[in-house]
Amino acid sequence: MPRVALPTFIILLVCAATAGPARATLMPSGQQPFFGTTDRIRGFDPVQASDVYTVAAISKVYEGLYEFEYLVRPYRVRPLLAESMPEISADRLTYTIHVKKGVRFADDPCFPGGKGRELTAEDFIYSWKRLADTHNRSPRYFNFEGRIVGLDEFRDKSVQQKVDYDKPIEGLRVLDRYTLQILLKAPYPQLTYVLTQAETFAVPREAAEFYGAEFLNHPVGTGPFIVADWRWHNYRIEYVRNPNYHGDTYPTQGEPGDRERGLLVDAGKPLPLLDRVTEYVIADDSTAWLKFLAGDLAMSPISRDNFGAVVTQERELTPELRARGIRLDVALQMATFYVGFNMEDPVVGPNKKLRQALACAVDLKKWVKFYNDRLLPAKGILPPNVEGYDSNAPPAYAFDLERAKRLLTEAGYPDGRDPKTGRRLTLNFDLPQANDPQERQSTDLLAHFFDAIGIELKPSYNNWPEFLKKLERKQCQMYRLGWIVPYPDAINFFDLFYGPNESPGPNESNYKNPEFDKLFEIARVMDDAPERTERFRQMEAIVVRDCPFIFLSHPLSYRLMQPWFKNYKYHDCPYPNSKFYKVDPARMNH
Repeated sequence: MPRVALPTFIILLVCAATAGPARATLMPSGQQPFFGTTDRIRGFDPVQASDVYTVAAISKVYEGLYEFEYLVRPYRVRPLLAESMPEISADRLTYTIHVKKGVRFADDPCFPGGKGRELTAEDFIYSWKRLADTHNRSPRYFNFEGRIVGLDEFRDKSVQQKVDYDKPIEGLRVLDRYTLQILLKAPYPQLTYVLTQAETFAVPREAAEFYGAEFLNHPVGTGPFIVADWRWHNYRIEYVRNPNYHGDTYPTQGEPGDRERGLLVDAGKPLPLLDRVTEYVIADDSTAWLKFLAGDLAMSPISRDNFGAVVTQERELTPELRARGIRLDVALQMATFYVGFNMEDPVVGPNKKLRQALACAVDLKKWVKFYNDRLLPAKGILPPNVEGYDSNAPPAYAFDLERAKRLLTEAGYPDGRDPKTGRRLTLNFDLPQANDPQERQSTDLLAHFFDAIGIELKPSYNNWPEFLKKLERKQCQMYRLGWIVPYPDAINFFDLFYGPNESPGPNESNYKNPEFDKLFEIARVMDDAPERTERFRQMEAIVVRDCPFIFLSHPLSYRLMQPWFKNYKYHDCPYPNSKFYKVDPARMNH
């Protein structure tokens, strides 16, 4: 699901704590303020939740029926705004869900008297209609498309006219104030996972209608925090504890060893544990690193240039940092990073051998070395910790300059030149994070790889929201991006190649292959079984052959944490997890 720019930027989802007496005075004694980092977001409307930064922001303010357990592994879904897990009919086509009673939206002028009203089943039905309504231009409808009885017809009508939200949809029923029912066209084993996703979160109709086009900037949810200040969109976002929060509590279960690591000290305590979160827009790792060293962040990525001074050859933290009580956390992420081709572009789209030549020109050993060996080279779309990964499969396109040059000649560009003009072929390459030195340096490395076969790469740097807009409008010829798993199921990685998911959906390469689509449609309704895993391998083989991506890497997350930062555990779906974090004020700056 969520898109991300660079491997090391994933860490920016997590809030970071303040330190120092000057900042401590901003809050009353005994309260816990957190200071952290983010990037520019697309606003706070859940239907726009298509990238990690926006999802992380929305998940502080809004909530859904379900979420993933924080401490339990393997990952497991738990009820959040639902009373219990869904009641599923024998034919797996009807889901009945009971909504928690007594949950209230945050106080806001959109409600009578400014007091937040109680959440009901109807709020979810309304929110899912908003997701389907084409006027809201959501890139996330693909999770419901073709699934729910009558919802696609509602969406189709919205293309031509303003739709009536009061008109019932057969597949979305309100049985009573606190009970809703979903009727499916076919079994959908991933539905409960999907109901953890930000685009399905509950939105009050009063807020959407009261604020209109400005609803994007005026979030009103049931989440643990409310937005206190977002006046400077490119500078910071401030959140404070939601006084109406409904009583969700810190988990009481985890893995063996979690208790010994201090992760269950707060078991059963009301959430959130923080009082304030302030997130600054920091676009490069080096700045975040300096703030961490100064004690201003609870956790930090390690910049490429500083990695050798922080981590030893044995992949351990240096004695100096260990003496300060700083901790190092390392984890393989369920994520894949790649260079994508727009298959509708007249140059790269129809020319498979050109794409294959470019893939063979990329030296992944040098690429991994550039990132301090914090990456695993990718063989295809699936990372090693996801079902369907084949450890015995060969690399998608091993580095081979001779093969690359031969393929380039067969593609019609001998020595990288267009015979019609005699000039070198120049390819446009769109990237986010315009101000990040590491992104520019790594782009130079890619350009060097392609230059070795005579191809010129012309980079174009964008800010994050503008980059996403260009992708969704099919305006990129080539681009670089990553896909972080929104839920632990391999089928989600293959959403990137399913034809009907073309831009503005997750298939931003606009790849279409009927053979792949047929296998995808079979696999997505199957339960976990060896037959499903075999389908995944067949699908991946097709994608590797067609080469809509140059598969680069799977990131290893290296995080440094201050000794006073508590309750952190690595999670592949971390978006709502700041409600579990806390700091020990007595140990700050000591």
